[in-house]
Amino acid sequence: MITSEADTWHIDASSCLGCGQFVDWDRMPDPEQQAHIPRDILSKPPKELKKLAREGYWAASRALRAQVYHQLIQQVACRLVTPDALVYRDVANRLFGKLSVSSHPLPEFLEGCSMPTYCLNLEGVTALKKILICVGNLFPDITYSPILPSLVALLLHYSEDEAQCFENISRLIASNAPHTSYIDQSFLAHQASCMTFGDLANKHCPAAHKLIASTSENVFDVYSKWLSWLFHDLPFNYAIRIFDVYLLEGQKVLYRIALALLKQYRLSVISAELEGTDVKADLQAFMQNIAEHVTVDKLLERAFGIRLFSRKEIWLLQMANRKALMERGITMVQGRQSFHLAVDMQNFSSSIVTAQEMRVIWSWIPERFSLFPPLLLFSTSEDGCSLQRFYACCEGYEPTVLLIKTTEGEVCGAFLSSDWSERKKSGVTSGFFGTGECFVFTVRPETERYEWVFIKKPELAKAMPRSRQRSPSPSPASLLGSSPDGRGTSSNRLTVPTPQRKGRLSPFLAIRHFLLPSKTASMFMSGSREGIIIGGGGGQALSLDANLLWGRTEHCETFDNPPLCQENFKVQLLEVWGFQNT
Repeated sequence: MITSEADTWHIDASSCLGCGQFVDWDRMPDPEQQAHIPRDILSKPPKELKKLAREGYWAASRALRAQVYHQLIQQVACRLVTPDALVYRDVANRLFGKLSVSSHPLPEFLEGCSMPTYCLNLEGVTALKKILICVGNLFPDITYSPILPSLVALLLHYSEDEAQCFENISRLIASNAPHTSYIDQSFLAHQASCMTFGDLANKHCPAAHKLIASTSENVFDVYSKWLSWLFHDLPFNYAIRIFDVYLLEGQKVLYRIALALLKQYRLSVISAELEGTDVKADLQAFMQNIAEHVTVDKLLERAFGIRLFSRKEIWLLQMANRKALMERGITMVQGRQSFHLAVDMQNFSSSIVTAQEMRVIWSWIPERFSLFPPLLLFSTSEDGCSLQRFYACCEGYEPTVLLIKTTEGEVCGAFLSSDWSERKKSGVTSGFFGTGECFVFTVRPETERYEWVFIKKPELAKAMPRSRQRSPSPSPASLLGSSPDGRGTSSNRLTVPTPQRKGRLSPFLAIRHFLLPSKTASMFMSGSREGIIIGGGGGQALSLDANLLWGRTEHCETFDNPPLCQENFKVQLLEVWGFQNT
């Protein structure tokens, strides 16, 4: 939060008399409305200010919105030396003098970026270009920032002059609040934000994500336009309402609104209609015609109904995504670069799934891993049916994807976030390890994913008192309670190991962030000489014997999944895939 409850601000309509010189009033969607403006409006507590912004209170008066913008941005914590209005006047005079703006090229960081002008008149478009040129001159560290032109254009609608607009955008650029960033300023940061949105869409919009993954050859490329949906494709009256809440709540609110738009898009299309179409272009057209589908008030209401991780947790996820990009060779100083989906449709080959099926599975994986192409680590057809060989081939790789094809032709599997060598840390007794990023899935006959239960139902954990975390360990359960022919024996049993809390945890789904009702809710993966178990509590999502020949699947508390195939099954083929990051 960037405001202080101790601050007392007053709205003075006369201070906005110069505002509007950059606006083409004939193109503004709604005429200016006169409204009574309480003088103490901005001295209200931050929570109430958020509520007012979400409800569109600023839209009642142009003077109110102009003054609110300026005052809010003046409260943004930023670097000590940040260019202000006086600096702009000096630099603009030095740069332009009597020369026209057209004689000055736009900054290189805008290469390939669009420049929406919304309702600006010709004077406003000129001012927009001048401000961007001065930003490029005074902020040489910016190497890529596609959102910047839109934010400057929106601010110009409510600025007294160019200098005030420049000072305000400079403060947003120079913000140094912890775990908060208003404007991505490099290709690395921008791509990390796009990956983070992809991760969130994967979690919160599974139906839309599945649709896009099945109809688009490059899911990452589709999500790379998420900011353009908000600040380029949406009409002005939607974009400015988003800007209202963005100034108060930061980048997290943009994720919320983009997710709400993605959910709305899924409601408006039929899967069959997208066959052979350009999904990215279809999404753009949907955003441009959003008024046909949902009002701005309803859109914001739905956006704030989405329960996201905390700002700090999202920031940690962004940092993890940045690290993955840097491992791919992306740096802070380089310009725009194109990415391609990791799964090569022409060269990918598996004995269990098709390239199209693997593309859908890869779309479920956290973005920082799916940047890398799949690498076959183990296959029963090549390496034999040996659990020890399985461990030897898979250790040292993190994460991995397990694929199983049964003799009945069913295909299922699991995404496993931790290295199988983690099983050795518990000594003589095998324990559960892994993180909340693990999930199980089915491919045939139906394609479905089952995530950690607390991703879908976080209230189950948050509602529990901390004292209940120390519940008794689960009772032993059978690995293969009965063989497919019904002649089960008591010797075919594997003790369910005790869950462990130690080891490496994902940056945003660490168990320590949840108040768990029982230990069975975090039983992700376990391995011993007797076999492997994935998911636990009331049953096991997947369990395999030491010969990797017989298996069992049941409902389990960790993933809240149904049986992934026939409950007792015989393995026809098993593969483990890693991530080729070298």
